[in-house]
Formats: sequence, C-alpha cells, structure tokens
Amino acid sequence: MSRKERLKTTFSLYFDYLIHGMAIVILAQNMTALGTRWHVGDAGVSYVISSLGIGRLLVLYIAGALSDRFGRRLFVKIGIATYICFFVGIILSHTVVEAYFFGILAGMANSFLDTGTYPALMELYPQKQAAANILIKAFASIGELILPIFVATLEGFNLWFGWSFTFCVVALAINFVVMWHRQFPDMAQEVAPYLGIDTTKSVLTAPEEKSKMTPRKLLLGVVLTIFGYISMATFYLISQWLTQYGETVVKLDMVHARMLVSVYSVGSILGVITTVMLVERVIKPVWFMVGDTLLSFVTLLLMAMFPVGWLMYIGSFVIGCSAASGVMQIGLTIMGNVFPRSKGRITGIYNTAGAIASFSIPVFTGILSKTSVHSIMWFDVGIALIGILCALSVMVILRQKKPDAEGVTEEELI
Repeated sequence: MSRKERLKTTFSLYFDYLIHGMAIVILAQNMTALGTRWHVGDAGVSYVISSLGIGRLLVLYIAGALSDRFGRRLFVKIGIATYICFFVGIILSHTVVEAYFFGILAGMANSFLDTGTYPALMELYPQKQAAANILIKAFASIGELILPIFVATLEGFNLWFGWSFTFCVVALAINFVVMWHRQFPDMAQEVAPYLGIDTTKSVLTAPEEKSKMTPRKLLLGVVLTIFGYISMATFYLISQWLTQYGETVVKLDMVHARMLVSVYSVGSILGVITTVMLVERVIKPVWFMVGDTLLSFVTLLLMAMFPVGWLMYIGSFVIGCSAASGVMQIGLTIMGNVFPRSKGRITGIYNTAGAIASFSIPVFTGILSKTSVHSIMWFDVGIALIGILCALSVMVILRQKKPDAEGVTEEELI
C-alpha cells in the first residue's frame, strides 16, 4: 500500500472516532430537550445513557473474533451504519423504551468500530502501533470538546436540538461512502517486534512459526486483560467522582469543584499528545505503561492523603496526563503483539474487560459513597496499585528467556 493510500485510510478511521466522541456526550448534552421529548426527567435520560454499556458488552467478543475472519473494513462499515441508526433513532424516539433500544445500538456500534479500527491501525503501522492506537483517544477527546460547543450554539440561537444528531449522521454517511474506496492492509502480515524487548527472550515470533498455546502467553493474556479492566477503572472512577470529591472532601464550591474535571480533561488531551510524541521514539510501550501507572498511583495517593485545593488542581492535571493519556491503548497494543494472528479477538477480550469496569465501578463506588466520598479516592488508590503490579508483571514476563520459538495461530486462542 502506498503512503498516500495509507494516510487516506488512517484519516477515515480516525474521523469515525471524532464522531464517536460526540456520540459519547450527545445524550447528556441534550438531556433537557430529550427529557421533554420522552416525558421524563434527567434520571430517565441517564437510564438511556446506561444502555450504551450494555450494547458494548453484547457484541465485543464475537465482533472481535469475526473481524479476524471477515476483515477489518467490514466491521468498520458495520460500526458506521449502526451509529447512523443510533443518531436517527434517538431523533425519532418518543419514549424511553424506544430510546433505550437505540442506545444499545450505539454501544454495539462502538464495539464494531473498536474491533475493526484498532487491529487495522496496528496492521497499517506495524512499527508505530501504540502511537496509532493512542491517537484514537485524541480524536474522541476532540469530539467530546466540539459537541458541547455545537449544542450550546444551537441553544443560543434557539435552533432545533436535532441538528447536532443530523450533523453526525451526515458526517458518518459521507465517511461510509468514502470507506468503499479505502485500502486496508493484509490481516496476515506480521509485525516486527518493537516492544523494547529482545525478541529472542520474548513471546513475539514470526508468522510462519506455529506452536501450541504456552503458559507464558496465557499468563500474559490474563495479566493484560486484568490491566484492561484496571486502566479503565482508574480514570473512569476519577472522572466520575472528582467533582464530588472536591466539593464534599476538599470543601470547594461547586464552580471550582467542576473546574477540576476541566483541568483533568486538558491534562488528558496534552497527555495523549505527549504520549504519541514519546512512545516508541523515545520510550518503549512497556516502559510507558509502567511509568504511567506508577505516576497515577503516586498522584492519587497524594490526593487522598492531602485533600487541599491547590494539590487537587495539580493532581487532576497529572491524572489526566497519566491515567487518561492512552495507557489503556498501550496495553491493547502490547496484547495484540503477543497474539499477532488474532488482533480482532484480542481487541474484543481486552475492551470487554474495560466495559465490565464501566459497569462494576459505579456499583462499587455507589456502595462506598454511603460511607464517605473520601473512601472512594482510597479505593482508586488501591486500583492504581494493582495497575502497577500488572504493568511490572508484563515487563518481567516479556523479559524472561524462552527455550524455543512460540508461534501464534488464531485457532490456539479459541
């Protein structure tokens, strides 16, 4: 594939995630208008928002497995088409039940995109896989920033709220047509080892070498899957409870407590940019994973031990730069290299762990909040500590010597 064609395909893939970022917040940003349309309050709209997680869990694994069999392009297209159905469906919905169904479709669309896009990017850029995957988060973050401004503009001019949904439909429809003319790399191509570990001592091998599933690869798969849960839980928890922690524990007023989340978001975007610039060029992905998890742990520990205003602002920024800077995508990239023949299935497994975190963490924190909001921050400290253990375990396992080559086939992962 020529460099020009590669760039065209890459842009189309990233553009989907710009719209995906808008989809993440579009229901919350239009909460009042949608609540009026569905004859419910904010709680009813929140109920619909929760449906996205259900849809994501329903198809993640199976979509990943099918992506390895039928190709990345197909699942990217399915993801785009499903997202279009979501945006149109929400506009046409008149009840919460109808909207809930289309919310499930949005979660499914996210899964379809993930299982097609992440593997495709790893195959498009075999030597820069971590950077390519991390940029997905950057485009999603840009979408999350643009959409609220768009909605506020519509409200300011008293325009129909549905124009924000219509814009997303039109943008995705155009990209769907464009995708027909985009070239995708051969799924069977192998990637060169690039994790910063001597390949004679790692689990990464050439495609023609085949062997049974080994205990080392199985252990790596388990540890990295746990890391998928932990990395999502760490930043999801802080993003959901930072305002509440600032108000009830640090005793900030609501305006300044909400500013903590804004500072966190800025840190996240700058963190993604920094990670893309440094990972693989200066710091290898495995070392980046260890460094990010360690920095997250130390920052959360200080925020829990010393709940004072100035430290909260610094801590919020640092947590955004570390926990939400793409470390989850780095873990997925490493896992995709450990199992190079089954990137789609691996994406499904890894992101399922993250989706489970988005369900279970609210349950755990809801229980803890009955005791105190401060205990939630300490809970996040414990989660971050487990993240360090996972990252160090991955590094140790990859650096171990092995007696012979260990090939990977798709069938061995079933």
